[in-house]
Amino acid sequence: MDTSMVSAYKALHEAQQAISRADTLDEALREGLKVILKNCKAESGAIWYAGESDESCLRPFFWIGSSDLTSKSHLPGEGAVGRVYVTQQAERHLFFSPANDPETVKDFDDVEVTSMICVPFSSASRNLGCVQFINKDGGGVFTEEEADVCEMMAMLAAMALDDNENIQPAWEPGEVVMRVRGVTREFSNGDVVTKVLKGVNLDVYEGEFLVLLGESGCGKSTLLNILGGMDHPTSGSFEVFGQEYANADQKTLTDYRRDNVGFIFQSYNLMPNLNARQNLELIASLVPNPMDATEALEIVKLSDRANNYPSQMSGGQQQRVSIARALMKRPRIIMADEPTAALDYTTSIEVLEVMERIIAEGTTMIMVTHNEEICRMADRVVRMRGGRMAEVTVNRRKAHATDLVW
Repeated sequence: MDTSMVSAYKALHEAQQAISRADTLDEALREGLKVILKNCKAESGAIWYAGESDESCLRPFFWIGSSDLTSKSHLPGEGAVGRVYVTQQAERHLFFSPANDPETVKDFDDVEVTSMICVPFSSASRNLGCVQFINKDGGGVFTEEEADVCEMMAMLAAMALDDNENIQPAWEPGEVVMRVRGVTREFSNGDVVTKVLKGVNLDVYEGEFLVLLGESGCGKSTLLNILGGMDHPTSGSFEVFGQEYANADQKTLTDYRRDNVGFIFQSYNLMPNLNARQNLELIASLVPNPMDATEALEIVKLSDRANNYPSQMSGGQQQRVSIARALMKRPRIIMADEPTAALDYTTSIEVLEVMERIIAEGTTMIMVTHNEEICRMADRVVRMRGGRMAEVTVNRRKAHATDLVW
């Protein structure tokens, strides 16, 4: 048998296994796409999904690659994505020219598109969207056999549809509050330069819960420090509410942190010689228009612990005090760095319930975590790998804190 056909059958077998292991349709689509991208050696890929109406915009709900597609959309017939959705015919731009599809160039605006495959995705009852693959890894082009595999993968994913299970309506982002473009961060130790962030492009939206996920050393905490104004990028642009902070001086960053950002840390960082109320009142003395300490303690359900010192409280109670401390600023954005890592399961859920209520009231929250289960609560999950964005998932079935199990 031809080597390319062997590779094609292997890819489809792996995709079928990944889909069959999935517990939900969303997971089946994600895992199937990841397998096909790996086997076809594509740099980027996305699943675009339409709403219930034939006139609905197609929006991405899962993609692999460095591009942030969150705000992108296509009307039926618009660009390769929209055309394939309407015609249900695959398009194989194995040698891509921007003139063929300028909409694709705008979608993946941080990379040069050199080749593309776009295949339809449908159930027995209606057209669902399309699966798109961008750029052969290493600068080559996709083969016809790889294009065939991509089409068959879309068919496999469609077969995974259950009549009683539909993907929920797309999450629609609010206003952009943070805009990160080309951000890098390098650290020098003598002649040794360590590149921690290698070009991150990301928008953060008003009122969203964004999770940064990845193994140790992938750059997620470094990115959080930059977003929180605690560190400078080596290069790139970082805007918050339209103001550039990439090269801001320390006073400007201090003002930014004081006026806009609340912080929740893994280690709580409470003043040990102050009780819970005094820890909050200390923050109140530093910021304009602070929340009342009593109100903040009520939000985290610790009114009865107002006079307790940190040593007199459990880890979960201390973390809830640190959340209340973050709320004292009335921040528009909260940065949370592994807030449940030091807590047991029951206590973690209690803390996450508090955070869930805060997000529901419109606060933007960015959380770094190793815990995959917490990702189910997020609006978006950005998985980082090697200093770059590697995968982005838009959750259509957000879980509540009490639904999580680990």
